[in-house]
Amino acid sequence: MKLLVFHIGADRYGLRLRDVVRVVPLLDLKHLPLTPAPVVGLMDYHGASVPVVDLCLASGLPPGADHFDTRIIVADYRAPEGTVHLLGLRAERVQGVQEVRDDQLTESGVKAAPFLGQVAGDGRGMLQLVELEQLLTPALRIALFPNAGDLP
Repeated sequence: MKLLVFHIGADRYGLRLRDVVRVVPLLDLKHLPLTPAPVVGLMDYHGASVPVVDLCLASGLPPGADHFDTRIIVADYRAPEGTVHLLGLRAERVQGVQEVRDDQLTESGVKAAPFLGQVAGDGRGMLQLVELEQLLTPALRIALFPNAGDLP
């Protein structure tokens, strides 16, 4: 499978390319007062308002640093009830696309965060999958997409 590879803090992660709509440069976002901490703003994507979540904050880390290759990944987020919403993911050091074979992936053995999936090793170290549909907590999902239903 093809993955878009990026960093959350010091570690490498991958998002399935099938979930990626577009990768855009870091841009100024509209601030959204009183939103949960991982939400860093709202972006205009071809006329659609798209909430943007900092992957570092969503992972319990300090806010992501701005790097030359920090990007916003516009992704198709599928909510538990099946609706699809555009979601922006602020990702540090986006490195590009990498092919990972299914036989390279193994279970991490640790389930501390439900959005962290299988891992693969290569010459640059470990790479862990981000399971996009598990990224948002129920409270964060309802805050971002209030009309998406209230399934947990």
